[in-house]
Amino acid sequence: MATMSPLRRRMIDDMMVRNLSPATQQSYIYAVRRFSEYFNKSPDRLGIEDVRAYQLHLIAQQRSWSHINQVSCALRFFFGVTLGRSEAIERIVAGREPQTLPAVLIGDEIVRFLEAVPGLRNRAALTTAYGAGLRVGEVARLKVASIDSARMLIRIERGKGGKERYVMLSAQLLQILRAYWRLARPGLWLFPGRAADEPVSVAALQDACRRGARLARLGKPVTVHTLRHSFATHLLESGTDIRIIQVLLGHANLSSTARYAQVATNLIAATTSPLDRLSLAVTPPE
Repeated sequence: MATMSPLRRRMIDDMMVRNLSPATQQSYIYAVRRFSEYFNKSPDRLGIEDVRAYQLHLIAQQRSWSHINQVSCALRFFFGVTLGRSEAIERIVAGREPQTLPAVLIGDEIVRFLEAVPGLRNRAALTTAYGAGLRVGEVARLKVASIDSARMLIRIERGKGGKERYVMLSAQLLQILRAYWRLARPGLWLFPGRAADEPVSVAALQDACRRGARLARLGKPVTVHTLRHSFATHLLESGTDIRIIQVLLGHANLSSTARYAQVATNLIAATTSPLDRLSLAVTPPE
C-alpha cells in the first residue's frame, strides 16, 4: 500500500477541520493530483502562473466550465489554505459559466428511461433520484435507515455543503423501494457498491444513466442531474410553490431554484396576459 505524502495528509487535514464533505475532499485531491501530473512536478513547487496555464489548457481541451471552476476551487484551497499563499485567494479566479437552461425529460421520457435502466439496484437508485430530486452523491450515500416510512420522508445526511435535510418520500417510491429491498436485501447502504460495506459509486450511477438513455433511444444525453432538473420542473408545472421546491432541492438561494421557472413551459402557456383582462376592440389600420 502506497504511503501518503505529508503534503497530501496536510491538505486532507485542512479539509477535515473545515468539515468539507467527503465528495468535495475527493474531488479536490483528484484535481490537485491531475494538476501536478500535467507539469510532472510536486504541486508545492508550482505557482499561480502555472495555475493560469493549466486553466488555459483545460479551456483548450474544451472541458466544461463547471469542471474548470471546480478545479479552480480545489487549487485555490490548496495554494491559499494548505500552502498559506494568501494571494492565491484573489488571483486564482473562476470563469463565468454560460447561463444555459437545464435539460428536462417529459413524463413519457421518464418512464421509458427508468424502464430501460439495466440492473435492479441502478433502476431503483435512479428512480429515487427522480422521485425525490436528489443529487447523484446524495443518492449514492443513502442508507436503509434514511428511509422514514412512518413520516414519509427521506433523510439526507450530508447534502451539498455538508447540510442535512429531509425530502419527500412518495407512496409510489416507497412501494418501489420495498420491492427492491425484498429482492436485494441491502445492509447498511441502500444502494451498495461492489463491496456490500461500501455505497455505490457516483461513476456507476452516471454510467447506468448513459446506458439507460441509449437503450431508451431518447436521442439526448441523460445524467442524474437531468432527473433532478426534471423533478423540479415537473413540480413547478403542477403548481408547487417554488419556495417548497427550494427546500426539497436543498438550495441555499431562491435564485438557484428560479432557473426552473424558465423551463416550466406549462406555466408559461397557462399564464394570463394582462391584455386578456381588457375589453378591447382593435381595428387594423387600412
